[in-house]
Amino acid sequence: MKLNMFSYQKLDSPIHRLTGLTKLLGFLLISLAVMFSYDIRYVSFVFIFSILVFKMAKLKLSDVKIILLYVIVFIIVNMIFTYIFAPEYGVEIFGTRNELFTIYGRYTMTKEQILYMTTKAIKYIAVIPIGIVFFFTTNPSEFASSLNRIGVPSKAAYAVGLTLRYFPDIQRDYTEISLSQQARGLELSSKSKFLDRVKNYLLIIIPLIFSSIDRVETIGNAMDLRGFGKHKKRTWYTKENLKKADYIALFISILVTVLGFYMIYQNGSRFYNIFI
Repeated sequence: MKLNMFSYQKLDSPIHRLTGLTKLLGFLLISLAVMFSYDIRYVSFVFIFSILVFKMAKLKLSDVKIILLYVIVFIIVNMIFTYIFAPEYGVEIFGTRNELFTIYGRYTMTKEQILYMTTKAIKYIAVIPIGIVFFFTTNPSEFASSLNRIGVPSKAAYAVGLTLRYFPDIQRDYTEISLSQQARGLELSSKSKFLDRVKNYLLIIIPLIFSSIDRVETIGNAMDLRGFGKHKKRTWYTKENLKKADYIALFISILVTVLGFYMIYQNGSRFYNIFI
């Protein structure tokens, strides 16, 4: 069975057996280091590390291909606009200039600009596998418990967990409404005109919105009847204590994070110029 977008699936892997707190802290620490670093050596290392973690989680590319497609499109668009608005930004931050060729007017291609845009793209790609692993291997309720354990108010943490549990329901409702509408003759394929397809999709989205509102009201009433929010603190059924594997995973995450900041300290800057 393929994974739904943002849907947790319980599998037997070393990553799944880690607690939600461990995965949350590891994801935040490594993401923080990658965010600060513009050293292509470090972000490439984190990318390889992320792929290994992805493999350990026993996830498949086909399971997350939609997310990867969105990420690739975002990176391509980001690179295009980066060059359009700042074609010389790589030269400014690295302090050297090695021109390769001129496209038109001020739009020249330099080695420094290529290095900057490549590093920036790898920065995005490096944290995506870890992010996917975190969301697809962490039980939403355990995720909410982890947020609460690091200081997030219980109401906010519960709201996040409830939202993550709600994504599969939305996908299921969308599929059911779409199939029922198509059975009634609604055309959603490329055979119809683009504007007609937009109108037809609205016929799916509108009942989806109303069904979602009904579900929110039902859940809200159930929570009120159970006295949700009466106390400032609450216990969590899915809370798990840290085990040996969790401490090892946290130690590795801290090492990877410290390595990133150490390389920034050694370089004397967040940016590393390989052309010097």
